[in-house]
Amino acid sequence: MAGFLDNFRWPECECIDWSERRNAVASVVAGILFFTGWWIMIDAAVVYPKPEQLNHAFHTCGVFSTLAFFMINAVSNAQVRGDSYESGCLGRTGARVWLFIGFMLMFGSLIASMWILFGAYVTQNIDVYPGLAVFFQNALIFFSTLIYKFGRTEELWT
Repeated sequence: MAGFLDNFRWPECECIDWSERRNAVASVVAGILFFTGWWIMIDAAVVYPKPEQLNHAFHTCGVFSTLAFFMINAVSNAQVRGDSYESGCLGRTGARVWLFIGFMLMFGSLIASMWILFGAYVTQNIDVYPGLAVFFQNALIFFSTLIYKFGRTEELWT
């Protein structure tokens, strides 16, 4: 019973060849997720302008998520593997440390947004939308980062 879907194949659409458009599709999906995350947070900041409703310090999570997005995607997978990057400040080790710091910032921002959601809104029995906006902003930026980093190929176009 464990392998009953081994021989199942999705019907192939001959009208679109997705292999050539993988980078474009991944970039567009990541951009839409990134935009939507910031749009939700901007909407919450406009609807709840007072610091008692949405503390302005809660925007810090989104800023650090955005910084982590750029840090993670500044390093290619070839640099992390050491295929194309032997010189520089620290070489392959430096690229791995940079990527690790970027992922730490991203996970830290996501965890902090959960803490903001539950600590500042759910347990206080007040309107929870600003906390949800902070969480969804960081979650969407997180998924956008993963799609942009691992959804694209690094083939050189000739």
